[in-house]
Amino acid sequence: MERLWTRNFVRMTLANLLLFTSFYFLIPTLPLFVTELGGSPSQVGIVIGLFTLSAVVIRPFVGGLLDQVGRRPFVVYGLLLFALTMLLYDWIAAIPILILLRIFHGVSWAASTTAIGTAVTDIIPAKRRGEGMGWFGLSMTVGMALGPMIGLWVLDTTSFDTLFLVTTALGLGAFVLALLTKMPFERQGAKGKIVLFERSVLPMMILTFFLAVTYGGITSFLPLFAESIRVNAGTFFLIYAITLTVTRPIAGKLSDRYGEPVVLVPAVVLMILSLIVLSLAGGLGAVVATAILYGVGFGSVQPILQAATIRLAPPERKGVANASFFTAFDLGIGLGTVILGYVSQYLGYRWLFGVCTASAVIGLLITFVLVKRLMPQVKPA
Repeated sequence: MERLWTRNFVRMTLANLLLFTSFYFLIPTLPLFVTELGGSPSQVGIVIGLFTLSAVVIRPFVGGLLDQVGRRPFVVYGLLLFALTMLLYDWIAAIPILILLRIFHGVSWAASTTAIGTAVTDIIPAKRRGEGMGWFGLSMTVGMALGPMIGLWVLDTTSFDTLFLVTTALGLGAFVLALLTKMPFERQGAKGKIVLFERSVLPMMILTFFLAVTYGGITSFLPLFAESIRVNAGTFFLIYAITLTVTRPIAGKLSDRYGEPVVLVPAVVLMILSLIVLSLAGGLGAVVATAILYGVGFGSVQPILQAATIRLAPPERKGVANASFFTAFDLGIGLGTVILGYVSQYLGYRWLFGVCTASAVIGLLITFVLVKRLMPQVKPA
């Protein structure tokens, strides 16, 4: 069996961990920074929304160029731009300049994440792609779990100046690791027009979108809901992170051995059950059960969807396919959070999680009707 844990794979995984940890420092702290600059709640939304919009717009172009010129330039220069952008936050003194910086930050985020996510698929042996993407995806999860906690701790004990210096250092660490990594790339065929969309992965994009809506609802509104029922939200995210850590590698191995649908269908069912439990939750027990069920479900779904998206696309369009996956994920979180915000405002949190449940049910129907046709079973190894 081909080796998975090569130096290049380890370096890319660690670089991705540093990148996501650096970025998620800002998730709970950026609204506070906007407030300190004198910004209003609506300006907080603008600052966050423009970042997502710029990332969504730029990803297809990055994906097309990845297949034309290779992965390395976008990984290296994307990470360098990301680190420099983090450093520039410390020089911001006005909301309009912050908004402009957020646009550049979204571009650097889209370039670096799309490029790293594509480059690692070239490094992972094809027969171990599910397992490899499970471990690689774990670096994203750990960064998403550690970043907000460490970011708030740094801000509470020091200042925004120190916070931005730490995020810059993490970004530079990812940049150095990328410089040391060999990234195999062989262009398939001659250069031509840049392809911005891969039609073969459209069903995967639709499925990813609806499942990402649930993730946006959990991460954005569970802390507020937990506070309303007098439960510490940190307990949820701690158990969720532990569950993801255990689940992802196992799910990846199972998908490599038996095929994606064998894991994908029960994982989406677990997501639906977790959201039903959350919508009825009245105390700590239900919140802990949700963390475990959603951790197993979503922890299995995300790397399998990304691995399947790459497998379904032609070899010469892996960059476009990966960009399409991340675009659908970003849109699901971004648009879903906006819609769910209105639902929570007018109907309450339980209705909000009910809408998330409906989104997951739609995802299950898509899995049955569309995606399974595109994923032939893998013969057991």
